[in-house]
Amino acid sequence: MTRNTPNRELFLCASPSPASLSSQMNRILLLFLLIGTPLASRAAPDNKPNIVLLFADDLGRYASAYGDPQRPSANDIVSTPVFDRIAEEGVLGWNVFVSAPSCSPSRAALISGRHFFRNGSHSQLHSPWHGNRTEDPWNEVKGFGLLLQEAGYHIGWSHKMHIAEDRMGGKANNFRSAGGKVNQFSQNVSRVIGEDGDKASIKKAKQQLYDECRENFRSFLSKRKPGQPFYYSFHPTNPHRKWTKGSGKRLWGLNPDALAKLMPPFLPNVPEVREDLADYLGEGMAFDRSCEEIISELESLGELDNTLLVISGDHGAPGFPRGKTNCYDFGARVLFAARWPGHIKPGQVISKPISLIDLAPTFLAAAGLKPETGMNGQDLLPALAKGDHRGLRGWALIGRETHVNTARGGLPYSTRALRTEDYLLIMNFTPDRTPMGNPLKLNDPNPPSYQQLENSTRLAFGDIDAGPTKAWMVMNRNNPKYARHWALGFGPRPPEEFYDLTSDPHQINNLAGNKAYDAVREGLQALLMDELRRNKDPRLNGDTFDKPPYNKRTRPGQTRRQ
Repeated sequence: MTRNTPNRELFLCASPSPASLSSQMNRILLLFLLIGTPLASRAAPDNKPNIVLLFADDLGRYASAYGDPQRPSANDIVSTPVFDRIAEEGVLGWNVFVSAPSCSPSRAALISGRHFFRNGSHSQLHSPWHGNRTEDPWNEVKGFGLLLQEAGYHIGWSHKMHIAEDRMGGKANNFRSAGGKVNQFSQNVSRVIGEDGDKASIKKAKQQLYDECRENFRSFLSKRKPGQPFYYSFHPTNPHRKWTKGSGKRLWGLNPDALAKLMPPFLPNVPEVREDLADYLGEGMAFDRSCEEIISELESLGELDNTLLVISGDHGAPGFPRGKTNCYDFGARVLFAARWPGHIKPGQVISKPISLIDLAPTFLAAAGLKPETGMNGQDLLPALAKGDHRGLRGWALIGRETHVNTARGGLPYSTRALRTEDYLLIMNFTPDRTPMGNPLKLNDPNPPSYQQLENSTRLAFGDIDAGPTKAWMVMNRNNPKYARHWALGFGPRPPEEFYDLTSDPHQINNLAGNKAYDAVREGLQALLMDELRRNKDPRLNGDTFDKPPYNKRTRPGQTRRQ
């Protein structure tokens, strides 16, 4: 920015008369008043960037930018040109993790910039708090949205928030007047085109949903004052189950058979699961194309280059073993790209782990604001400006407590994990409990059918969403051919897990008992426990998350199944 200064000739006049001196001094004073301080104070709002977060529900690290010839994966068959463009013109995060692999705690941590367990009622799904509301730690959190609003930003979002909406100014700031059909993308497109829809009708049906996204964004912008900076987040839920079976192939050309050599080893490589994964990837492609509408609108307004733009998701794949609700990469690692010309060096890749709690202080720093007191996140901008990542923290803390409250009689499955670039350490604090929940209805005289398991999450193993993969695995749980898959996805877990990601990128060979790794494992364990202690994780007090105020009190004489 060029700073305005008074004309030097005013200071170099030779031998001025008293009258002219007085006149000149008055002019100088006027110039200082008009040019100096007021312009500096007015320039700050004008120079503040817009901030846009394009944030998918349940979408893990799936984008064509992540295709790696050395490690074939499902990323090899998807096409995400919008995400890839942002990554190429900015930064691609290779190892980006959520604070918790569950909707509410992940999003609360994003807003607060704090580890998930510090957010009180919002540290678990559906924001339970069975105690005095005035003692809820969530009350201490203002969140970056309200701080931006106080600094003059117009703030708002479209679709899912899944935390207390007052942290984004209330329900009135949810702009979706054009509709929310994008949230059931494959269902709505499939309904419109029917069984005989051709490519033209598919394209037309998709465009109707894309137009909806643009119109909702325009509705948000219409409430903005001239020149006012804004924060907007786009939160579609279409990658969240359910989606239309076969839609990956029909709507996006993703042939499930192309996944035959790309399946992660913990998933059964069978047609039903491959099709399910292809359908999920198709929803990710729908999200990518929907994002184009927001970006295109920014470009048409001349605002894109004055916008810090981030694309990411709230956790990994739903309804698949070791995905959502798990601290393995399949559940906790998400896509991440960011662009801000002049502030983020283009073409860089961050391989060091970072956490989505880093976004809150980063957004505030971009707006010229200090982080809120108590934030654990790290401002990423100094590292991104020059592409020098040495100052980054280099690890991410992940964890979980209660997800579905009926999964194991109301009790949580408690986990904390530390992910570095080369290792994953997982501490399971309640290993006597079932990680995905109890069998529940499977023990009834008339257990649920395949179709029922496809459609109802709470019938069995409630911490994994209903869908074809879950149904197939439950119905084949006694098949010896898939015993290893069942054990990895649904079986009991030891108190400690440790994985060498160089040799075991899918985290299926636990090395916690391997003495060759003791020094590294113990060092990471000390780092994790120190971070938990410094931040007063309630779980370190024992069963705090099992009872009020974090959980309902067990009635006298009542026992809970573990």
